[in-house]
Amino acid sequence: MKVDGACHCGRIRFEAEVDPEAVGVCHCTDCQNLTGSALRANVQAPAAGFVLHGEPKTYLKTAESGRKRVHAFCPECGTPIYATSVETPTSYSLRIGTLRQRAQLGQPKLQLWTRSALPWVYELASVPKRDKQ
Repeated sequence: MKVDGACHCGRIRFEAEVDPEAVGVCHCTDCQNLTGSALRANVQAPAAGFVLHGEPKTYLKTAESGRKRVHAFCPECGTPIYATSVETPTSYSLRIGTLRQRAQLGQPKLQLWTRSALPWVYELASVPKRDKQ
């Protein structure tokens, strides 16, 4: 599936090919901290089809496993864009919230690091809903 996306201010834009079956969410405490939210929703994009417009700022994170990952974000508005390996990336983990086609991707197929999940994330269906504030 062809997707395109941008940061909140539009300074960083990108295009990619993704597999909707490769949508996942991560509940690890690093993702909670880096997003300021309860989880991070991602979709994998092969490096061969990833085209980036603009120059993101990067941050090198060392995971609990010891594996290092480069996290890219907009230097102007701070929107997280992707994470990838340090050397010779073969894929990019795109942040679903930045994609124009996010609603077409469908439900995540995998949840990672569920031991760190906030207990209430599994109960969201029971929380009252409003279309607008």
